[in-house]
Amino acid sequence: MFVDRLMATLIHLRHDLPHSVLGLLFGVDRSTITRAIGEIRRLLAERGCAVPDRPGLRLRTLLDVFAYAQAEGFELRLDATEIQVRRPPAGRGGRRAFVSGKKKQNTMKATVIADWRGRTLWTDALRPGRMHDATAARNEGIAVCFQHFPDVEVLLDDGYLGLSRDHRGQAITPPRKPRPGALPDRVEQWERDRHGHSSDRITVEHALADHKRWRQLTRWTHRRDRLPDTYRAIAGLVSDRTSIT
Repeated sequence: MFVDRLMATLIHLRHDLPHSVLGLLFGVDRSTITRAIGEIRRLLAERGCAVPDRPGLRLRTLLDVFAYAQAEGFELRLDATEIQVRRPPAGRGGRRAFVSGKKKQNTMKATVIADWRGRTLWTDALRPGRMHDATAARNEGIAVCFQHFPDVEVLLDDGYLGLSRDHRGQAITPPRKPRPGALPDRVEQWERDRHGHSSDRITVEHALADHKRWRQLTRWTHRRDRLPDTYRAIAGLVSDRTSIT
């Protein structure tokens, strides 16, 4: 039944139980569980994220998120996170693309947008870990979103300075540190501004932490091509829970 297939998929996503164990729990063959999880996971990934306080509405694209933010008049928070994946086999093309320069591991990178309360609004299709955070955002079409929605502001960290230069007044990064020898008042003001920016942006970090509580996203040990659907499915489920709080 569909409910059983959904429950098996949710258990697998939350606790990463092997398909053979789930087969014993539900009294079916392992291959039946594998097929059911593949189908339900794809459906969950295509649902998108829930719109806070508006049951039935979903955000599926970056344009949807910007349009919603402009209509409601609030700032977005954007950040990226990396998930460790298996190392590609030796001799396979593009092997180095997954080596993260930050973590020095084979990873895939997810870009996530949250609101001021840490509620997940959108996540991308994931990129190889070697790709820069700002490049991943550009590849998702964030420049077009800034152009079509000029009133939307996005809070970012220092990894997105390129976006801040290209879209001044919309892509907002922490203030730059004063040069050595600056007046004490200037340094104190910079510290206050930087702390205020960090406090406003921290909610997207909370959203990423909510995703990582799901066992499968602590370290991905399955096929890499299945991780994008898995991450989007989990992000959508997390948004369902947080959209009503």
